[in-house]
Amino acid sequence: MTYSPRTRLFIEAPLTPGAVIEAAEGQAHYLMHVMRAKAGEDVALFNGRDGEWGAKIAYPAKRKVHLEVGERLRAQYTEPDVWMVFAPVKRIEFLVEKATELGARALHPVFTRRTTIGRVNRARLLANAIEAAEQSDRLSVPEIPEAAQLFDVLGAWPKERTLYFLDETGGGAPIVEVFAAARSYRTVKKPLAFLTGPEGGFDQSELDALRGLPFAVPVGLGPRILRAETAALAALACWQAFCGDWTYPGDEG
Repeated sequence: MTYSPRTRLFIEAPLTPGAVIEAAEGQAHYLMHVMRAKAGEDVALFNGRDGEWGAKIAYPAKRKVHLEVGERLRAQYTEPDVWMVFAPVKRIEFLVEKATELGARALHPVFTRRTTIGRVNRARLLANAIEAAEQSDRLSVPEIPEAAQLFDVLGAWPKERTLYFLDETGGGAPIVEVFAAARSYRTVKKPLAFLTGPEGGFDQSELDALRGLPFAVPVGLGPRILRAETAALAALACWQAFCGDWTYPGDEG
């Protein structure tokens, strides 16, 4: 059984054998006062580029923590190229945390006509994503762009990326059928994204516009009305089970 340190930290700095990295203030506080970590204790470090590395804790001075990098524990793994584009909801931090655990590569908040939340704290969402990545054994942190208007994002949409939008009106094919077809036609590695609306759902004009986009595909999630965050996570979980890295463990994408 491979040994895994009890603490994992996301680090911006490059990770190479013998490097000495000073922990950020918040990380130092966490190690000293939350985890009560001792000098010489092992931690795991990752930066989204160099894989996961073992390191030793050192306390060179009061309130400072140095991390002395040792050997690489795991090679870098790239999550499947799936984005989650979502209207901000009341439980937005929960959505970001769970979508990170489920392997979304990017999380993009967008304002729709019925969105009731007018401001998104990107720094706080990124902190939530980092913590979720640390705790879920991910080797990367999802990208989180600044929140933008839905049609501004769609106007600059990369045409090679399929956009599955969750149509609560019943206008989309069952999500399982859509993903089974994608798997049969070997399109599972193509870039894609999910789009979910706010608590009140999409406006009819938004649904009409989405249906007219050549890269957009409506999908349905069954007979029950789901909360916005539940729908987003259910769609991501279904895709991972059918076409993502739940199906192909260890695939380097």
